[in-house]
Amino acid sequence: MTDPAQSSVPDRGGATSPPHNGQTISHRSSFADNMRHSPRSQRHPSFPQSAVQELLNHPPVAKTVDPRFASRDWRQIRVGELVNKEEVRWAQLDTGVEQATKLLIELGPPNVILLRETSDSTSACGTFDYSDLNAYLLVVVGLANPEGEQLETFDALAKKAREGAWIPVRDIQTLAKKGPLITLSESEDLSKAIEHFASGVHRILVCKHGTTEVVGILSQLKVVRFLWDNATSFPAIDALYPVILRDLGVGTRETISINGDRTLTDALQLMSNEGLTSVAVVDNALNVVGNISTADVKLLTNSSSLPLLKSSCIHFISVILSERGIGDGKDSFPVFHVTPFSTLAHTVAKLVATRSHRMWVVEVASPSPSATPLPTPSLTTPSMSSAILSSPAVSTPASPNLATTFPAVSAAALPGARISGRLTGVISLTDILNLFARQSGLNPLSPNDQRARRRRSSSSSVRPSIDSARNSSIDLRR
Repeated sequence: MTDPAQSSVPDRGGATSPPHNGQTISHRSSFADNMRHSPRSQRHPSFPQSAVQELLNHPPVAKTVDPRFASRDWRQIRVGELVNKEEVRWAQLDTGVEQATKLLIELGPPNVILLRETSDSTSACGTFDYSDLNAYLLVVVGLANPEGEQLETFDALAKKAREGAWIPVRDIQTLAKKGPLITLSESEDLSKAIEHFASGVHRILVCKHGTTEVVGILSQLKVVRFLWDNATSFPAIDALYPVILRDLGVGTRETISINGDRTLTDALQLMSNEGLTSVAVVDNALNVVGNISTADVKLLTNSSSLPLLKSSCIHFISVILSERGIGDGKDSFPVFHVTPFSTLAHTVAKLVATRSHRMWVVEVASPSPSATPLPTPSLTTPSMSSAILSSPAVSTPASPNLATTFPAVSAAALPGARISGRLTGVISLTDILNLFARQSGLNPLSPNDQRARRRRSSSSSVRPSIDSARNSSIDLRR
Protein backbone atom coordinates (compact mmCIF):
# COMPACT_ATOMS: atom_id res chain seq x y z
CA MET A 1 0.00 0.00 0.00
CA THR A 2 1.39 3.37 -0.93
CA ASP A 3 2.10 5.53 2.07
CA PRO A 4 1.79 9.27 1.41
CA ALA A 5 3.77 9.97 4.53
CA GLN A 6 6.84 8.48 2.94
CA SER A 7 7.44 11.79 1.20
CA SER A 8 8.93 12.98 4.48
CA VAL A 9 11.50 10.20 4.57
CA PRO A 10 14.84 11.35 3.13
CA ASP A 11 17.19 9.30 1.10
CA ARG A 12 20.27 8.11 2.98
CA GLY A 13 22.00 11.44 2.63
CA GLY A 14 18.94 13.65 2.85
CA ALA A 15 17.41 15.71 5.61
CA THR A 16 14.42 15.02 7.79
CA SER A 17 12.17 17.77 9.07
CA PRO A 18 9.26 17.73 11.50
CA PRO A 19 5.78 17.31 9.97
CA HIS A 20 4.07 20.47 8.73
CA ASN A 21 1.28 21.60 6.41
CA GLY A 22 -0.36 18.17 6.60
CA GLN A 23 2.10 16.75 4.06
CA THR A 24 3.93 14.45 6.44
CA ILE A 25 3.07 12.13 9.27
CA SER A 26 0.71 13.54 11.88
CA HIS A 27 2.04 13.35 15.39
CA ARG A 28 -1.22 11.66 16.38
CA SER A 29 -1.18 9.05 13.62
CA SER A 30 -0.44 5.40 14.20
CA PHE A 31 3.24 4.63 14.18
CA ALA A 32 2.71 1.20 12.65
CA ASP A 33 0.24 2.50 10.04
CA ASN A 34 2.91 4.88 8.79
CA MET A 35 5.63 2.28 8.60
CA ARG A 36 6.42 0.82 5.23
CA HIS A 37 8.18 -2.16 6.78
CA SER A 38 7.43 -3.90 10.05
CA PRO A 39 10.15 -5.27 12.34
CA ARG A 40 9.29 -8.71 10.93
CA SER A 41 10.57 -7.62 7.55
CA GLN A 42 13.78 -6.39 9.20
CA ARG A 43 14.61 -9.72 10.87
CA HIS A 44 18.17 -10.93 11.25
CA PRO A 45 19.30 -13.99 9.31
CA SER A 46 17.75 -17.23 10.56
CA PHE A 47 19.96 -20.09 11.76
CA PRO A 48 18.54 -23.60 11.17
CA GLN A 49 19.85 -26.31 13.51
CA SER A 50 22.02 -27.91 10.85
CA ALA A 51 23.60 -24.53 10.05
CA VAL A 52 24.31 -23.90 13.73
CA GLN A 53 26.05 -27.23 14.14
CA GLU A 54 28.06 -26.64 10.99
CA LEU A 55 29.08 -23.21 12.29
CA LEU A 56 30.09 -24.74 15.62
CA ASN A 57 32.20 -27.44 14.00
CA HIS A 58 33.60 -25.60 11.00
CA PRO A 59 33.56 -21.79 11.28
CA PRO A 60 33.84 -20.13 7.87
CA VAL A 61 37.25 -19.25 6.56
CA ALA A 62 38.24 -15.70 5.72
CA LYS A 63 37.09 -14.38 2.35
CA THR A 64 39.31 -13.68 -0.62
CA VAL A 65 41.73 -10.88 0.16
CA ASP A 66 40.78 -7.47 -1.22
CA PRO A 67 43.68 -6.67 -3.60
CA ARG A 68 43.67 -3.05 -2.41
CA PHE A 69 45.04 -4.17 0.96
CA ALA A 70 47.35 -7.01 -0.04
CA SER A 71 50.90 -6.67 1.35
CA ARG A 72 50.03 -3.49 3.24
CA ASP A 73 50.54 -2.77 6.94
CA TRP A 74 46.98 -2.59 8.28
CA ARG A 75 48.03 0.08 10.77
CA GLN A 76 48.77 2.47 7.88
CA ILE A 77 45.52 1.94 5.98
CA ARG A 78 43.50 5.14 6.02
CA VAL A 79 40.12 5.04 7.73
CA GLY A 80 38.57 6.74 4.70
CA GLU A 81 39.24 3.57 2.70
CA LEU A 82 36.92 1.52 4.91
CA VAL A 83 33.81 3.70 5.03
CA ASN A 84 30.86 4.20 2.72
CA LYS A 85 29.05 7.53 2.49
CA GLU A 86 25.81 5.65 1.77
CA GLU A 87 25.79 4.56 5.41
CA VAL A 88 25.53 8.16 6.62
CA ARG A 89 21.83 8.77 7.36
CA TRP A 90 20.68 12.15 8.65
CA ALA A 91 17.87 13.60 10.72
CA GLN A 92 17.57 17.01 12.33
CA LEU A 93 17.47 17.70 16.04
CA ASP A 94 13.89 18.82 15.54
CA THR A 95 12.89 15.56 13.84
CA GLY A 96 10.24 13.73 15.89
CA VAL A 97 11.19 10.65 17.87
CA GLU A 98 8.58 8.68 15.93
CA GLN A 99 10.06 9.61 12.56
CA ALA A 100 13.64 9.03 13.75
CA THR A 101 12.62 5.59 15.02
CA LYS A 102 11.05 4.79 11.69
CA LEU A 103 14.28 5.70 9.89
CA LEU A 104 16.39 3.71 12.35
CA ILE A 105 14.34 0.53 11.82
CA GLU A 106 13.88 0.86 8.07
CA LEU A 107 17.47 1.71 7.15
CA GLY A 108 19.13 -0.99 9.28
CA PRO A 109 22.92 -1.29 9.74
CA PRO A 110 24.93 0.53 10.92
CA ASN A 111 21.89 1.16 13.15
CA VAL A 112 22.47 4.84 13.82
CA ILE A 113 20.97 8.10 12.60
CA LEU A 114 23.24 11.16 12.70
CA LEU A 115 21.69 14.37 13.98
CA ARG A 116 22.37 17.87 12.67
CA GLU A 117 21.08 21.36 13.39
CA THR A 118 19.82 22.20 9.89
CA SER A 119 18.95 20.28 6.74
CA ASP A 120 21.96 21.60 4.82
CA SER A 121 24.53 20.91 7.54
CA THR A 122 27.10 18.14 7.05
CA SER A 123 28.37 18.23 10.65
CA ALA A 124 26.95 15.87 13.26
CA CYS A 125 25.96 17.18 16.68
CA GLY A 126 24.56 13.91 18.02
CA THR A 127 23.30 10.42 17.23
CA PHE A 128 20.07 8.47 17.60
CA ASP A 129 20.33 4.70 18.03
CA TYR A 130 18.64 1.82 19.83
CA SER A 131 20.10 2.83 23.19
CA ASP A 132 18.25 6.14 22.87
CA LEU A 133 15.08 4.31 21.87
CA ASN A 134 15.35 1.97 24.85
CA ALA A 135 15.87 4.86 27.29
CA TYR A 136 12.94 6.78 25.78
CA LEU A 137 10.66 3.75 26.00
CA LEU A 138 11.44 3.35 29.70
CA VAL A 139 10.58 7.02 30.31
CA VAL A 140 7.30 6.80 28.38
CA VAL A 141 6.03 3.81 30.36
CA GLY A 142 7.23 5.25 33.68
CA LEU A 143 10.03 2.76 34.30
CA ALA A 144 13.06 5.07 34.14
CA ASN A 145 15.07 5.99 37.24
CA PRO A 146 15.69 9.74 37.04
CA GLU A 147 17.87 11.66 39.46
CA GLY A 148 16.17 14.25 41.60
CA GLU A 149 16.66 17.15 39.22
CA GLN A 150 15.54 14.99 36.29
CA LEU A 151 12.24 13.89 37.79
CA GLU A 152 10.24 16.88 36.55
CA THR A 153 11.73 16.60 33.05
CA PHE A 154 11.00 12.87 32.82
CA ASP A 155 7.43 13.31 34.04
CA ALA A 156 6.81 16.11 31.50
CA LEU A 157 8.28 14.00 28.69
CA ALA A 158 6.12 10.99 29.57
CA LYS A 159 3.01 13.19 29.77
CA LYS A 160 3.72 14.69 26.32
CA ALA A 161 4.15 11.22 24.84
CA ARG A 162 0.85 9.97 26.27
CA GLU A 163 -0.94 13.08 24.99
CA GLY A 164 0.45 12.64 21.48
CA ALA A 165 2.44 15.87 21.59
CA TRP A 166 5.34 16.37 19.19
CA ILE A 167 8.61 15.27 20.81
CA PRO A 168 11.81 16.12 18.93
CA VAL A 169 14.89 13.94 19.34
CA ARG A 170 16.57 17.03 20.80
CA ASP A 171 14.51 16.47 23.97
CA ILE A 172 15.72 12.90 24.56
CA GLN A 173 19.43 13.24 23.78
CA THR A 174 20.47 13.03 27.43
CA LEU A 175 18.36 10.00 28.38
CA ALA A 176 20.76 7.23 27.33
CA LYS A 177 24.23 6.74 28.82
CA LYS A 178 26.52 7.30 25.85
CA GLY A 179 30.06 8.50 25.46
CA PRO A 180 31.06 11.64 23.53
CA LEU A 181 31.11 11.71 19.74
CA ILE A 182 34.50 10.65 18.39
CA THR A 183 35.57 11.93 14.98
CA LEU A 184 38.61 11.22 12.82
CA SER A 185 39.79 12.67 9.54
CA GLU A 186 39.51 10.30 6.58
CA SER A 187 43.29 10.66 6.19
CA GLU A 188 44.05 9.22 9.65
CA ASP A 189 45.60 5.76 9.87
CA LEU A 190 43.54 2.78 11.02
CA SER A 191 45.89 2.44 13.99
CA LYS A 192 44.41 5.63 15.42
CA ALA A 193 40.87 4.24 15.15
CA ILE A 194 41.93 0.90 16.64
CA GLU A 195 43.30 2.63 19.74
CA HIS A 196 39.87 4.22 20.28
CA PHE A 197 37.98 0.99 19.61
CA ALA A 198 40.35 -1.09 21.74
CA SER A 199 39.66 1.27 24.65
CA GLY A 200 35.88 0.81 24.49
CA VAL A 201 34.63 3.31 21.85
CA HIS A 202 31.99 1.60 19.68
CA ARG A 203 31.64 4.08 16.80
CA ILE A 204 33.72 6.77 15.09
CA LEU A 205 32.50 9.39 12.63
CA VAL A 206 34.90 9.83 9.71
CA CYS A 207 35.14 13.37 8.32
CA LYS A 208 36.43 14.79 5.07
CA HIS A 209 40.03 15.92 5.46
CA GLY A 210 40.29 19.39 6.97
CA THR A 211 36.52 19.72 7.56
CA THR A 212 33.74 18.54 9.86
CA GLU A 213 31.76 17.02 6.96
CA VAL A 214 30.88 13.42 7.87
CA VAL A 215 31.68 11.04 5.02
CA GLY A 216 31.37 7.71 6.80
CA ILE A 217 30.79 5.75 9.98
CA LEU A 218 33.42 3.34 11.25
CA SER A 219 32.32 0.80 13.86
CA GLN A 220 34.04 -1.90 15.87
CA LEU A 221 32.17 -4.56 13.91
CA LYS A 222 33.20 -3.09 10.55
CA VAL A 223 36.88 -3.16 11.56
CA VAL A 224 36.69 -6.70 12.96
CA ARG A 225 35.02 -7.88 9.74
CA PHE A 226 37.67 -6.11 7.65
CA LEU A 227 40.54 -7.72 9.56
CA TRP A 228 38.80 -11.11 9.34
CA ASP A 229 38.12 -10.92 5.61
CA ASN A 230 41.68 -9.81 4.85
CA ALA A 231 43.45 -11.81 7.53
CA THR A 232 46.06 -13.36 5.23
CA SER A 233 47.33 -9.88 4.37
CA PHE A 234 48.10 -9.16 8.03
CA PRO A 235 50.37 -11.93 9.43
CA ALA A 236 50.53 -10.59 13.01
CA ILE A 237 46.75 -10.81 13.28
CA ASP A 238 46.33 -13.95 11.18
CA ALA A 239 48.61 -15.84 13.56
CA LEU A 240 46.14 -15.25 16.41
CA TYR A 241 43.10 -16.85 14.81
CA PRO A 242 44.03 -20.53 15.44
CA VAL A 243 44.73 -19.91 19.16
CA ILE A 244 42.05 -20.82 21.72
CA LEU A 245 40.56 -18.12 23.93
CA ARG A 246 41.95 -19.63 27.12
CA ASP A 247 45.50 -19.29 25.86
CA LEU A 248 44.96 -15.77 24.54
CA GLY A 249 43.67 -14.57 27.90
CA VAL A 250 41.10 -12.24 26.33
CA GLY A 251 37.71 -11.26 27.67
CA THR A 252 36.60 -10.91 31.27
CA ARG A 253 34.94 -13.07 33.89
CA GLU A 254 32.91 -10.06 35.03
CA THR A 255 29.51 -10.53 33.46
CA ILE A 256 26.03 -9.10 33.83
CA SER A 257 23.23 -11.56 33.22
CA ILE A 258 19.55 -11.89 34.00
CA ASN A 259 17.51 -14.94 34.88
CA GLY A 260 15.05 -15.92 32.17
CA ASP A 261 12.15 -15.77 34.64
CA ARG A 262 12.69 -12.05 35.23
CA THR A 263 10.57 -9.60 33.25
CA LEU A 264 11.67 -7.94 30.05
CA THR A 265 11.33 -4.64 31.91
CA ASP A 266 14.13 -5.73 34.25
CA ALA A 267 16.39 -6.51 31.29
CA LEU A 268 15.73 -3.18 29.56
CA GLN A 269 16.32 -1.25 32.77
CA LEU A 270 19.52 -3.19 33.40
CA MET A 271 20.91 -2.37 29.95
CA SER A 272 19.90 1.29 30.20
CA ASN A 273 21.26 1.79 33.71
CA GLU A 274 24.54 0.01 33.02
CA GLY A 275 25.10 1.46 29.55
CA LEU A 276 25.02 -2.00 27.90
CA THR A 277 23.95 -2.95 24.39
CA SER A 278 23.06 -6.54 25.33
CA VAL A 279 22.62 -8.85 28.29
CA ALA A 280 22.86 -12.64 28.65
CA VAL A 281 19.71 -14.52 29.66
CA VAL A 282 20.37 -17.55 31.86
CA ASP A 283 18.39 -20.36 33.47
CA ASN A 284 18.47 -21.36 37.14
CA ALA A 285 21.70 -23.30 36.54
CA LEU A 286 23.28 -20.20 34.93
CA ASN A 287 23.23 -21.85 31.49
CA VAL A 288 23.04 -19.26 28.71
CA VAL A 289 19.67 -19.62 26.99
CA GLY A 290 19.61 -16.43 24.96
CA ASN A 291 20.58 -12.84 24.46
CA ILE A 292 18.56 -9.62 24.57
CA SER A 293 19.98 -6.50 22.95
CA THR A 294 18.91 -2.89 22.66
CA ALA A 295 18.21 -3.52 18.95
CA ASP A 296 15.41 -5.87 19.99
CA VAL A 297 13.53 -2.82 21.28
CA LYS A 298 12.22 -2.39 17.73
CA LEU A 299 9.80 -5.22 18.54
CA LEU A 300 8.23 -2.98 21.20
CA THR A 301 7.39 0.05 19.07
CA ASN A 302 3.66 -0.72 18.87
CA SER A 303 1.18 -0.14 21.68
CA SER A 304 -0.20 -3.68 21.31
CA SER A 305 3.27 -5.01 22.13
CA LEU A 306 3.39 -3.18 25.48
CA PRO A 307 2.31 -6.29 27.45
CA LEU A 308 5.60 -7.88 26.41
CA LEU A 309 7.28 -5.56 28.92
CA LYS A 310 5.79 -7.64 31.71
CA SER A 311 6.46 -10.97 30.05
CA SER A 312 9.48 -13.02 31.04
CA CYS A 313 12.80 -12.67 29.28
CA ILE A 314 12.41 -16.27 28.11
CA HIS A 315 9.09 -15.45 26.47
CA PHE A 316 10.61 -12.42 24.75
CA ILE A 317 13.44 -14.59 23.41
CA SER A 318 10.79 -16.85 21.87
CA VAL A 319 9.33 -13.74 20.22
CA ILE A 320 12.78 -12.75 18.89
CA LEU A 321 13.39 -16.25 17.52
CA SER A 322 9.92 -16.28 15.99
CA GLU A 323 10.55 -12.97 14.26
CA ARG A 324 13.84 -14.25 12.89
CA GLY A 325 12.72 -17.65 11.72
CA ILE A 326 9.04 -18.46 11.67
CA GLY A 327 8.34 -16.44 8.53
CA ASP A 328 11.00 -18.42 6.65
CA GLY A 329 9.76 -21.79 7.85
CA LYS A 330 13.03 -22.48 9.68
CA ASP A 331 13.97 -23.00 13.29
CA SER A 332 16.10 -20.19 14.71
CA PHE A 333 18.69 -20.78 17.43
CA PRO A 334 20.58 -18.48 19.78
CA VAL A 335 24.26 -18.78 18.87
CA PHE A 336 25.74 -16.14 21.15
CA HIS A 337 28.15 -18.32 23.12
CA VAL A 338 31.64 -19.81 22.85
CA THR A 339 33.83 -21.82 25.24
CA PRO A 340 37.35 -21.19 26.55
CA PHE A 341 38.48 -23.85 24.05
CA SER A 342 36.97 -22.07 21.05
CA THR A 343 39.55 -20.60 18.72
CA LEU A 344 39.66 -16.90 18.04
CA ALA A 345 38.70 -17.72 14.43
CA HIS A 346 35.58 -19.54 15.63
CA THR A 347 34.66 -16.60 17.89
CA VAL A 348 35.20 -13.91 15.27
CA ALA A 349 33.29 -15.95 12.67
CA LYS A 350 30.26 -16.06 14.99
CA LEU A 351 30.50 -12.36 15.84
CA VAL A 352 30.64 -11.45 12.15
CA ALA A 353 27.90 -13.89 11.12
CA THR A 354 25.47 -12.69 13.81
CA ARG A 355 26.54 -9.01 13.76
CA SER A 356 26.94 -9.22 17.54
CA HIS A 357 29.04 -7.06 19.83
CA ARG A 358 29.89 -9.85 22.27
CA MET A 359 29.91 -13.60 22.79
CA TRP A 360 29.16 -15.17 26.16
CA VAL A 361 31.84 -17.60 27.33
CA VAL A 362 30.38 -20.81 28.78
CA GLU A 363 31.59 -24.01 30.36
CA VAL A 364 30.62 -27.40 28.96
CA ALA A 365 26.87 -27.90 28.67
CA SER A 366 24.97 -28.72 31.84
CA PRO A 367 21.36 -29.85 32.11
CA SER A 368 18.71 -27.22 32.69
CA PRO A 369 16.53 -27.65 35.78
CA SER A 370 13.29 -28.32 33.92
CA ALA A 371 11.88 -29.03 30.50
CA THR A 372 8.49 -27.43 30.05
CA PRO A 373 7.31 -27.51 26.41
CA LEU A 374 7.67 -24.21 24.58
CA PRO A 375 4.35 -22.67 23.46
CA THR A 376 4.03 -21.96 19.77
CA PRO A 377 5.41 -18.40 19.36
CA SER A 378 2.78 -17.41 16.82
CA LEU A 379 0.04 -18.20 19.35
CA THR A 380 1.60 -16.37 22.30
CA THR A 381 3.06 -13.31 20.64
CA PRO A 382 0.80 -10.23 20.76
CA SER A 383 -0.01 -8.65 17.43
CA MET A 384 1.75 -5.39 16.64
CA SER A 385 -0.71 -3.18 14.83
CA SER A 386 -0.66 0.17 16.60
CA ALA A 387 1.91 2.50 18.02
CA ILE A 388 3.61 3.08 21.32
CA LEU A 389 5.73 5.96 20.11
CA SER A 390 2.74 7.89 18.82
CA SER A 391 -0.35 8.18 20.95
CA PRO A 392 -3.89 7.43 19.78
CA ALA A 393 -6.21 10.26 18.79
CA VAL A 394 -7.95 10.00 22.15
CA SER A 395 -5.23 9.79 24.77
CA THR A 396 -5.23 9.53 28.52
CA PRO A 397 -2.60 10.48 31.08
CA ALA A 398 -2.97 7.09 32.74
CA SER A 399 -0.02 4.71 32.54
CA PRO A 400 -0.30 1.91 29.98
CA ASN A 401 -1.86 -1.31 31.23
CA LEU A 402 0.92 -3.86 31.56
CA ALA A 403 -1.07 -6.43 33.51
CA THR A 404 -1.31 -9.01 30.74
CA THR A 405 0.17 -12.34 31.83
CA PHE A 406 2.03 -14.87 29.72
CA PRO A 407 2.45 -18.64 29.98
CA ALA A 408 5.41 -19.79 32.03
CA VAL A 409 8.13 -21.04 29.71
CA SER A 410 11.15 -22.95 30.98
CA ALA A 411 14.60 -21.91 29.89
CA ALA A 412 15.24 -25.55 29.01
CA ALA A 413 12.52 -25.36 26.36
CA LEU A 414 14.28 -22.73 24.28
CA PRO A 415 16.07 -23.91 21.13
CA GLY A 416 19.79 -24.02 21.77
CA ALA A 417 19.58 -24.44 25.55
CA ARG A 418 21.07 -27.92 25.32
CA ILE A 419 24.09 -26.78 23.31
CA SER A 420 25.13 -23.95 25.62
CA GLY A 421 26.65 -24.15 29.09
CA ARG A 422 27.20 -22.29 32.34
CA LEU A 423 28.07 -18.61 31.95
CA THR A 424 31.66 -17.92 33.01
CA GLY A 425 32.67 -14.78 31.11
CA VAL A 426 32.26 -12.59 28.06
CA ILE A 427 34.41 -11.62 25.08
CA SER A 428 33.52 -8.48 23.15
CA LEU A 429 34.62 -6.69 20.02
CA THR A 430 36.49 -4.34 22.33
CA ASP A 431 38.49 -7.24 23.77
CA ILE A 432 39.36 -8.58 20.33
CA LEU A 433 40.44 -5.22 18.95
CA ASN A 434 42.46 -4.60 22.11
CA LEU A 435 44.25 -7.90 21.49
CA PHE A 436 44.95 -6.96 17.87
CA ALA A 437 46.25 -3.54 18.93
CA ARG A 438 48.62 -4.92 21.56
CA GLN A 439 49.83 -7.66 19.22
CA SER A 440 50.67 -4.99 16.63
CA GLY A 441 52.65 -2.78 19.01
CA LEU A 442 49.94 -0.24 19.90
CA ASN A 443 49.14 0.84 23.45
CA PRO A 444 45.39 1.13 23.95
CA LEU A 445 43.77 1.63 27.33
CA SER A 446 42.64 -1.52 29.12
CA PRO A 447 39.01 -2.41 28.29
CA ASN A 448 38.58 -3.60 31.88
CA ASP A 449 39.56 -0.11 33.10
CA GLN A 450 36.92 1.32 30.77
CA ARG A 451 34.34 -1.11 32.14
CA ALA A 452 35.20 -0.11 35.70
CA ARG A 453 34.80 3.59 34.85
CA ARG A 454 31.43 2.88 33.23
CA ARG A 455 30.25 1.05 36.34
CA ARG A 456 31.34 3.97 38.55
CA SER A 457 29.60 6.45 36.24
CA SER A 458 26.24 4.77 36.78
CA SER A 459 24.27 7.29 38.82
CA SER A 460 23.38 6.53 42.42
CA SER A 461 19.72 7.02 41.55
CA VAL A 462 19.63 3.80 39.56
CA ARG A 463 21.40 1.72 42.19
CA PRO A 464 18.25 0.85 44.17
CA SER A 465 16.78 -0.95 41.17
CA ILE A 466 20.04 -2.78 40.55
CA ASP A 467 20.54 -3.62 44.22
CA SER A 468 17.04 -5.05 44.47
CA ALA A 469 17.68 -6.96 41.28
CA ARG A 470 20.72 -8.59 42.86
CA ASN A 471 18.34 -10.14 45.37
CA SER A 472 15.92 -11.36 42.71
CA SER A 473 17.70 -13.46 40.11
CA ILE A 474 19.72 -10.84 38.26
CA ASP A 475 23.35 -11.91 38.29
CA LEU A 476 25.96 -9.14 38.25
CA ARG A 477 29.42 -10.66 38.53
CA ARG A 478 32.11 -8.13 39.32
